[in-house]
Amino acid sequence: MNQFSYGILAIITACVIWGFVPLYYKLLAHVPPFELLAHRTVWSFLFFFVILIYNGKLSELWTSVFVYKEDRGFIIISAVLIAINWFFFIFAIQTNNATEASLGYFIMPLVTVVWGLIIFKEKLSHVQLFAVVLAAIAILILTVGLTSAPWIALTLAVSFSFYAVLKKRIKISPMVSVTAEVLILVPLALLLILYFHQGQGGSFGVDFLTSFLLALSGPLTAAPLILFSYGTLRVELSTVGILQYINPSLQFFCAVVIFLEPLTIWHMLSFPMIWTALALYSWAGVRKSYTTRL
Repeated sequence: MNQFSYGILAIITACVIWGFVPLYYKLLAHVPPFELLAHRTVWSFLFFFVILIYNGKLSELWTSVFVYKEDRGFIIISAVLIAINWFFFIFAIQTNNATEASLGYFIMPLVTVVWGLIIFKEKLSHVQLFAVVLAAIAILILTVGLTSAPWIALTLAVSFSFYAVLKKRIKISPMVSVTAEVLILVPLALLLILYFHQGQGGSFGVDFLTSFLLALSGPLTAAPLILFSYGTLRVELSTVGILQYINPSLQFFCAVVIFLEPLTIWHMLSFPMIWTALALYSWAGVRKSYTTRL
């Protein structure tokens, strides 16, 4: 296989892991969301830290957090956004809202487009603009039908899309910046773990399976990120964008087929509209990329 094929395989593997990760968090439904978030933060940092030592990039971590002031503000905001995103995803799975979580990652690329319009003054084709409007109408239908906005989905979409925008502003490598973000969250995460172990007993150490699954959150967070970073360096961005839809599609499968979450008429109306919007936007993006190369 050539480098392109390895890149495709790496991205697909990352998206499959992300797509089936609801099954993992369902196994930890007995662990409070804040405690689970704290463990995910600490174990992720330890895993990333080892990777940086192995790659000889530990000095870059020190520079990004303590020396290079230009990126520090962006890293702090990114840390807050990724913590919000992680928490609400965990919360969604534990409260039987995996369908809404998948919706969040379906609309996330289109929300990113809106940030591009507002912040970077990017221009859209007529097809792309129609896709964004179609997705907005779908969300409006879902809001009216369910008598409340899909706030979990919107929180996931807005937090991760704006996180992606900030990553464009950070100059250091993705692996170092993610480690720096998690490092900023570690002190609060340790305080949370201490609180749960003193006040409510804590989950780590109670039984082997729970302790193992909590520790597994580190590599389960880091591995797909590493694979995705590897793949994006070897695959065109338009292809990356299309492959990313594997993730929410599998999450939707988990929600409806495995978790048997209810699917209302409003879901059946809005989801096809969002899928159509994504297909149109992706087609327009691929066409534009192809035209640019000619």
